[in-house]
Amino acid sequence: MLRRCISAEWVKLRHSHIWMMLMILPVISVLIGSANFYMNQGVLKKEWYSLWSQVGLFYGEFFFPILIAICCAYMWRLEHFNKNWNMIMTSPVSAASIFVSKLIVVGILLIFVQMFFFLLYFLGGKLIGLTADLPNEIPRWLFQGWMAALTISTVQLSLSMHVRSFAAPIGICLCAVFIGLGMYVTNLGLFFPHSLLTTGMGVLSQTSLSSGESLLFFIMNLLYIVATSLLTIYRMGKSDVVA
Repeated sequence: MLRRCISAEWVKLRHSHIWMMLMILPVISVLIGSANFYMNQGVLKKEWYSLWSQVGLFYGEFFFPILIAICCAYMWRLEHFNKNWNMIMTSPVSAASIFVSKLIVVGILLIFVQMFFFLLYFLGGKLIGLTADLPNEIPRWLFQGWMAALTISTVQLSLSMHVRSFAAPIGICLCAVFIGLGMYVTNLGLFFPHSLLTTGMGVLSQTSLSSGESLLFFIMNLLYIVATSLLTIYRMGKSDVVA
C-alpha cells in the first residue's frame, strides 16, 4: 500500500514545475554567497570554510527552509482542489500511508537538493580559485542538514494539510525561520526545528557539535518527526477534512 502511494506521488510530480524550484533556489544561494565571499576575501581567509559560511548563510538560513515549505505545500496541492479530499478519505488507503508516502518523497527530493547544493558549492569554490582541501565536516553537515530538513518537512506537511492556502504555510515557515534564528542566538538552537537546520549545517558556526550535542540533535529531530507524524495521522483518521 505504501509503495503504491509513493508511486502515485511521483506521478503527480512528473510534469510539475517543482523541479525548477529545486534547482533555482540553491543556485541563487550559491551565487549570492560566492559573490559575497569573492568581494570580501581580505576578511574571509579560511577558504572553503569561509565560503561555506557565506553560501550556507543564504541557503541554510533562508532559501532551503522556504524550498522545503514550497515542496510540502505542493504535495497537498491536488488534494485541496475539486474536493479531492472526499475521494482520498473514502478510498481504501490508510491515513498513515498517505502522510508517510508524502514525507518519503519530500525526503528524497531534499537529498537531491543537498547534493546539488554541494556540487554548486564545490564548483563555486573552484571558479573563485580555492586550492585547499575540502573541509572534512561537509558530509556530516549535509547529512545533519538533511535530517533537520526532514523535521521541518514533517511540520510543514502537517501544516499544509490543514491549511488550504498554498502561500500561508510558506509565510508561516518564513516567520519560523526568524524565530529559529532567535533561538539559535540565545543558545536554544537544539530545541526548535528551524534552528536545528542552522545548527546541523554549520551555517553560522563551523565548529563541530560535541558528542553530547550531536546526540541531543538527533534525539530532537527524531522526536519532532515521530510526534508530528503520529499526531497528524491521528487527526487524519479521527477528524473530518474540509474539502
